[in-house]
Amino acid sequence: MGRNTRKRRTPLATKAVAASAALALGGGGLIWANFYASAHEENSANQTKSAGAQIATIQCPDVGQKLTDVPDGARQGVDKELANLDKQITEAYTRLASTRQAQAGDAGFVNNAILGPLKSKRTAAIDRIGINIRRVGGNAPGNLEQLAECQGMGAEQPQTNDGNGGDQNQGGQDQNQGGDQNQGGQDQGGQDQNQGGDQNQGGGQVGDNGNGAAGPVAGDFVNINDVQPNSRNLPNGLAANGDSGSTGSFTAECGVNENNLFNSDNLIVAPGVDNGAHHTHDYVGNQDNDAFSSDQDLANAGTSCQNQGDKSTYYWPVLRLQDGTQEFDAGDLGGGAEGNVGKILKASQAEIKFVGNKKGDVVAMPKFLRVITGDAKAFTNGLKNANTSFSCTGFEDRQVTEQYVICPQGSQVVRTSNFQSCWDGQNIDSANHRDHVAFVQQDGSCANGFKAIPQLQIRLVYDVPAPTVENGQVKGPYAVDGFPEQLHKPITDHNDFINVMDENLMNKVVQCINGGQDCK
Repeated sequence: MGRNTRKRRTPLATKAVAASAALALGGGGLIWANFYASAHEENSANQTKSAGAQIATIQCPDVGQKLTDVPDGARQGVDKELANLDKQITEAYTRLASTRQAQAGDAGFVNNAILGPLKSKRTAAIDRIGINIRRVGGNAPGNLEQLAECQGMGAEQPQTNDGNGGDQNQGGQDQNQGGDQNQGGQDQGGQDQNQGGDQNQGGGQVGDNGNGAAGPVAGDFVNINDVQPNSRNLPNGLAANGDSGSTGSFTAECGVNENNLFNSDNLIVAPGVDNGAHHTHDYVGNQDNDAFSSDQDLANAGTSCQNQGDKSTYYWPVLRLQDGTQEFDAGDLGGGAEGNVGKILKASQAEIKFVGNKKGDVVAMPKFLRVITGDAKAFTNGLKNANTSFSCTGFEDRQVTEQYVICPQGSQVVRTSNFQSCWDGQNIDSANHRDHVAFVQQDGSCANGFKAIPQLQIRLVYDVPAPTVENGQVKGPYAVDGFPEQLHKPITDHNDFINVMDENLMNKVVQCINGGQDCK
């Protein structure tokens, strides 16, 4: 697999994080420590494990989702501090994963050695966020400092209303989606006190389900035959189109990343920050997309789309088969150095379609509109913004958001994202990258004066060898890339879009959709 060849900045701070991460990875730098324990589980000496050793990961309030009014002049500084908060959590999780023996012997170790110092660092970063906002005459939320404290978290999936995720004004239930059965990470193995270890990721260390990475685990998988049709119960991802209103569509044919454009940046959330995503993305469409790309760079770039008027960027976290393959990013931040390990699987199909609104016509999207759907931190944030779902070809009336699917022979894994399709009519982005867009309500209408825009729907199909679950362990798992502390939970899947269509093409998209035509 090739890698993105665009020159990237590698500041000393970034190198320091890589060195810190390597300490947690054991012998060859590819084994990311994983830990799940029960409060009643006992070790070989028949001693009950300490409370500190029950912590699988770190849960921190999502400061970015609380910032709904950041002046334009403060955005750059605030975004960099938000990215710094992400880096702090990654470093703390690295320490959590590499100190299991110390935790087992000292019930206060996690609080004293990890969570306490993390709170101090977060307090300073949050204070700088307030300074950035006030410096340009804005008003920082008065309770930001209350978001500095983090806590240890087990491996179980949070419930729909848990956590600190932001509310996207999402009305309506998602009808016609599949079921989420047996959700969460239950029955998840024992303690791995020696975190070095086997460089072959099928090594079968106790506590890592044999895959040598921080998840997924057996409870993160479900056989598609055990999913009930039409029972997905999250409020997000409602298909905006129907058999009334604007019934046409426009399909963008942009390939499956044949040019091997990968990086671990996120231009929307962390512009100007190297490795702002802490996981690797696939890119189709725009070919000049990294953290340092300006709108002008995007407008001047080439595109993988057949229609050269579409220079939009469509990107999502890569899907990996955890088979021990050392990919091009095996030693890099965003890749193996942050627990994203194994063979990158390219989609065999990447279907990108824009559809209408069941209540009426749509209006044109503004150029450079940015939309994120799903939440890369949904495991610790809660499920308010979770969206992307998994299914199998031939079973697509069954959609699950909180588990990966095991498909029968001859069936392929499908990832589906239906984006927000209501726009505030003014802004191409918002401070928390959420509030300027919203999902339709249950009846298909847009609330609060929002305008209906073409709904982007992305369907990705993969040839994935079916994992097996034996004795509480998953063999041959696959997973989406993610922030290390998110433990590769499927609920964290997400999808990103920046509209860089020229005016003529966007007008064609709108005309086709409102005219009931199916165009390319």
